[in-house]
Amino acid sequence: MVVKDNNYESKNMLIIGDKLYDLNYPMIMGVVNVTPDSFYKESRLEKSPDIISTVNEMVCSGAQIIDVGGISTRPDADLLTSEEEMLRIIPVIKTIRLAFPNLLISVDTFRADVAREAVINGANIINDVYGGRYDEKMFDTVAALEVPYILMHSRGDASNMKDLCQYDNITEDVCFELSKSLEKLRSKGVKDVIVDPGFGFAKNVEQNYELFQNLSLLKILDCPILVGVSRKSMIYKLLDSTPQEALNGTSVLNTIGLMKEASILRVHDVKEAYEVMQITSIFK
Repeated sequence: MVVKDNNYESKNMLIIGDKLYDLNYPMIMGVVNVTPDSFYKESRLEKSPDIISTVNEMVCSGAQIIDVGGISTRPDADLLTSEEEMLRIIPVIKTIRLAFPNLLISVDTFRADVAREAVINGANIINDVYGGRYDEKMFDTVAALEVPYILMHSRGDASNMKDLCQYDNITEDVCFELSKSLEKLRSKGVKDVIVDPGFGFAKNVEQNYELFQNLSLLKILDCPILVGVSRKSMIYKLLDSTPQEALNGTSVLNTIGLMKEASILRVHDVKEAYEVMQITSIFK
């Protein structure tokens, strides 16, 4: 839902460009992976006709945001250079923006220079899985660009995150670590921040579910909450299945996430997520 009055107090509002979005009405973010090695192979797209067709299907199914990423962030994934990453995603962002002038586009990157180029070429939101830890210029870049920022909790990087799952209390520690990053962002004048608990990043299966159980406690951070669990290992490892078989589990967790006040669902399967949102809205 779009609200045009820019005088707002609720922390569940988001300014994007010249519009104010009320996130008390949850939004669906569809995933477009311009990668050859994303963990969910059905989400990998490389050709423009396939990308436009997929985005159109997502939009028609209820997506309000399209998240474009050029690097897999699964454990042990290889990192590209900034130049290689930009070669993958900038043409895609331009293509989507041309075909869908009013669509919200987020760029899934942890590099400040890539984020800047993406915004210059049509992206509206920066989605950083490393929460500013990878690139010390990221927070200043977000402040200068004046765009919403998705601050995800994580530790380490793709090469070592599996070894950094030591917490005294998973929920309290995640809240504390996110709050320290939020302080830095606020000190630089960044107003529109969405927090992402980072399911699957430096967290084992048990920790993921404990954190999910306590998801609503993240409201203490006074930011909208994004839930991104689509077809992740916390689902298919628990069920002894595969990412391809994890849609039902994804829908279950998305339902619970919305009931626990999530504002954005980041998903591969937009139609199913939108149906979840329609049904859960009845019970709020």
